[in-house]
Amino acid sequence: MSQSYSNWMDKVYLAAMVVAGFSLLVMTIIIPIGIFSRYVLNRGESWPEPVAIICMVTFTFIGAAVSYRAGSHIAVNMLTDRLPAAAQTFCARVVDLLMLLISGVMFYYSYFLCADLWEQPVAEFPILTSGQTYLPLPVGAVLLMLFVIERLLFGSQENRPVVLLGNHG
Repeated sequence: MSQSYSNWMDKVYLAAMVVAGFSLLVMTIIIPIGIFSRYVLNRGESWPEPVAIICMVTFTFIGAAVSYRAGSHIAVNMLTDRLPAAAQTFCARVVDLLMLLISGVMFYYSYFLCADLWEQPVAEFPILTSGQTYLPLPVGAVLLMLFVIERLLFGSQENRPVVLLGNHG
């Protein structure tokens, strides 16, 4: 069971990494286009900023789940590094449980945010609604919950080959 769940999480992890990376790439392409059109062509386009914001939200919330699984999220370990091994393990479990709680709260509120704004159109993109643009929030929360559950059940996954992909440290 643990191996099949972790293999499934590997696929989810890679897909989330591709989505986060693609949104970062699109964002870095779109912002200069907006700057060029505003200052060189003297014509401010309305679409680059909202596209960049959507990409930033996607990169942030999907990328946060990816970085949590990889163990590359920001952590301050000054206190816990000085504790005995048993206390370190206890603190790590408490942190994981708090992450699960925070992810659940984030999912709850972001789900209702998306539902409430689902019919409200985005002025710059009439084909998109505001609810659709906020979808990375609940999706990122679900991904984070899945990765936290994996860590709680099977331990850290930082040394899995798929997570180490591209790391030369």
